[in-house]
Amino acid sequence: QYSPDNVAGVDGDTDPTEITFPGCSCLTSSCVVHVCSCLRHGENYNSLCLRPTDKEEEYAKPIFECNAMCQCGESCQNRVVQRGLQFRLEVFKTEKKGWGVRTLDFITKGRFVCEYAGEVLGFNEARRRIQAQTSKDSNYIIAVREHLHSGQIMETFVDPTYIGNIGRFLNHSCEPNLFMVPVRVDSMVPKLALFAATDISAGEELSYDYSGRFHNLPITNGEQKSLEEDNRLRKPCYCGSRTCASFLPWDSSLFSTP
Repeated sequence: QYSPDNVAGVDGDTDPTEITFPGCSCLTSSCVVHVCSCLRHGENYNSLCLRPTDKEEEYAKPIFECNAMCQCGESCQNRVVQRGLQFRLEVFKTEKKGWGVRTLDFITKGRFVCEYAGEVLGFNEARRRIQAQTSKDSNYIIAVREHLHSGQIMETFVDPTYIGNIGRFLNHSCEPNLFMVPVRVDSMVPKLALFAATDISAGEELSYDYSGRFHNLPITNGEQKSLEEDNRLRKPCYCGSRTCASFLPWDSSLFSTP
């Protein structure tokens, strides 16, 4: 079932479509950084393109867009992901990787491309679905972890297996041309937005790093060791890049007992 937006999963504690954020009181056509309450963390976009993070920052920073309760207009520059698809994308059959997605338009670096939408699940249901899979099944469940200043980690699990959008057909690459950023519009449930990491030519396949390390922290020694131990359970990677890790990224946390 196609859905451009996230929907509540069977055990979802929150409804991702519910509006829980207060809006800004800006009466200008486009909100101004540090004046607008939605932009208190800094400007997000510049001419529809994602502003690059500072090189000193270890992680991509979260983004808060203006929402349905804001008094600014629909033309506000802080409304990008919520506008949805702006490029023509095509699902096609690849040689080794099953279905894939390519763009029919040229995409400028920093532009929003598409969302990875699906059922928003709680940890227990995500783990139950993962553990019910066989080695022949395709896994579409993504676990996104955001590191807070307090040291806490906020987790979001999205499964587009049964309900989702074109994002479910995107393949992994060890040298991707997209990267994922959690973008919040109406509530704390993020939209998993994919942005262009470089200029992308028309006809080029779109891909992102399933592990989330692209544009984030490099792999640690501890992670590397666990990856090597789990190789027997992992699926081969056919991205063909020069730095290919030979296997698709693997997250063992959903296979462990509580």
